[in-house]
Amino acid sequence: MKALTLKVFYENSDPNKSSSKQAKYLAIADALRKAIRERQIAPTEALPSARKLAQQLSVNRHTIMAALAELVAQGWVEVRERSGYRVVENLPIQGSRTINKVAKTPQSFDWKFRVKQTFAVTPKVKASEYPYNFSGGQPDIRKFPFDEFKSHFSQTCQRPKIDDLSYGDSRGEAELIEEIATYLRRVRSITDKELMICNGSQEALYMISQLLLQPGDKVAVEQLGYPPAWAAFERTGATLIAVKQDERGINPEHLAQVFAKGKVKLLYLTPLHQYPTTVSLDISRRMQIYQLAVQYGVAIVEDDYDHEFHYDSQPIAPMAADDPAGLVIYISTFSKLMFGGARIGYVVANNALIEQVAAYKMVMNHKCNVLVQQAVAKWMQQGGFEAHLRRMTRLYQKRRDFMVQQLRSFQDKGLPIHFEVPAGGMAIWLDTGKSIIGLKEKLLPQQVYLQTEVEFSRFNELPDDLPRTKYRFIRLGFAAMNEAEVTQGLDIVMNTLYGLVSE
Repeated sequence: MKALTLKVFYENSDPNKSSSKQAKYLAIADALRKAIRERQIAPTEALPSARKLAQQLSVNRHTIMAALAELVAQGWVEVRERSGYRVVENLPIQGSRTINKVAKTPQSFDWKFRVKQTFAVTPKVKASEYPYNFSGGQPDIRKFPFDEFKSHFSQTCQRPKIDDLSYGDSRGEAELIEEIATYLRRVRSITDKELMICNGSQEALYMISQLLLQPGDKVAVEQLGYPPAWAAFERTGATLIAVKQDERGINPEHLAQVFAKGKVKLLYLTPLHQYPTTVSLDISRRMQIYQLAVQYGVAIVEDDYDHEFHYDSQPIAPMAADDPAGLVIYISTFSKLMFGGARIGYVVANNALIEQVAAYKMVMNHKCNVLVQQAVAKWMQQGGFEAHLRRMTRLYQKRRDFMVQQLRSFQDKGLPIHFEVPAGGMAIWLDTGKSIIGLKEKLLPQQVYLQTEVEFSRFNELPDDLPRTKYRFIRLGFAAMNEAEVTQGLDIVMNTLYGLVSE
């Protein structure tokens, strides 16, 4: 190789002339690699000795040796006994070019999926990106006490529990489990069950589905419900059976008919604030449903996703609080009180099930984020959790009442809308009195996000006379927006629906 050629390559990447301050041996390795790429040095050709290269480039011989060692490690150069350093016969760049040609061919590898995923990894439409966000389960993250929580996180990092930071108990951090268990006993009357921390309620639903369901099983679900839960059940090959609802919630008589047909393994319920209709299932129906589950040997998955936010009275205790047969699997989350990205959820059940869920989680991802769990535990221990809960409950009740006032003003103007004031939760289920097909798509360009009845519907083995084309309901979340945002957003919604704007 000509000395001049390598010197030119080297000077172009000379660390003394570069703002990057690249190490000299790496700059020399880059120069040699570029010379090889451009065929200034051919495959199998011997390189000049380290002494000669050092003289050519006016550097120390050890710098040259380090550069050559780098090229050997990367597969560009090899050391041959008695003949020094040579360029390898098959250059890495040749293999790279071959792979790139294959990669440019559409669908170059035929993946054989056991189950084809239909849910998008990244939603096409993110509710949080819209200034008028009526998403029904979205908290107002702007109100979260980040400075307060930061102090607890800092304490955790300043005095870390080193033993807990490694792999270990997949059930979660003992401190957080104890705090949540105490909270559930005091506020929700849940006792005598085991508790496990999960990466949100969706992980709990997925693990339970994988452990308890198999192809051919059936899962009874509410006629209108929560699609991500349905997706977790269906991934096992199970079939969903929709149970009719009325103004009081799920219908026990129709549920009995579904159970009588056999093969129902699970019943999925959102009894406190039914998702999406917000109806609270009364004690009488809860007892009927529980007795049916005992009779037919069906486990109940109780998803209590926003228990904290109940305004007009004390909320009814969860079904898990009175579960003598031990068949209720109780799932809840901190996503509505904190934010979805916190990924703190939990599942409560008898020990036999929790042991298996914990073992399954060990296979999936070992455990949840330890530092976050410890910080949340400190937040709960020092009273910040319940203080924030009280603040947000007052705020959301005020926002519910304001939205009710706004909707009633539209009724006064003659709009055919109807709704029940929800006793709790974070949304209002509104009957618009007309078809809402295509409404969501019309609102998105106007910076309004909401969900419609279409997105929550599950028609499977229901009577043929069900009005499948008369979608009239929308779900209006009131928690995430202030009064001005609600007013402006509702104006856009009502104008789009009826050509009417509030004064």
